[in-house]
Amino acid sequence: MDEQKLVDFRKRKDDMFKTSDGPLTQEQRESFKGLLYYPSNPGLVFHNLQIESMESEETVEIQTSAGDTQTYKKIGKIHFSVGGKDYSLSVYKDTDFFNSTYFLPFKDNLSGKETYGAGRYIDIDVHDNTIPLLDFNYAYNPYCAYNENWRCPITPDENRLTVAIEAGEKKFHE
Repeated sequence: MDEQKLVDFRKRKDDMFKTSDGPLTQEQRESFKGLLYYPSNPGLVFHNLQIESMESEETVEIQTSAGDTQTYKKIGKIHFSVGGKDYSLSVYKDTDFFNSTYFLPFKDNLSGKETYGAGRYIDIDVHDNTIPLLDFNYAYNPYCAYNENWRCPITPDENRLTVAIEAGEKKFHE
């Protein structure tokens, strides 16, 4: 795990939140002092995770924070271990023509306590049905965690982990 790369990433993100028209309102930006993060956790970095493919990709409607739904393709599941116990998460692909990215939403035992209640996200790359790097240290809150001006997919129940993922972004506090 490249510690300096993570530190630089977090600094760039904080700078962007403070200075751009990103997820924060003008009033929030004026008092913004930076996001809260867990310390780097090398035990939550996984390499070359195989996606257990489904017989056919399933199109699913995921509820959003605005009360409507957004369409994704569920492409399969990944399996990994934390603290000696096995877990799995479903991997989704955005069906938006201009934004065909892979999406890994999850909730854990910290959701609603130390992290955003509706879950966090990790953007992932997929190559030949493999995720080369899954690093929970890059887990982030969706934009709707910062204010109600944003519409975000809510983590499906099947991506609820029964373990604390002490990595990535914490709950947003003003």
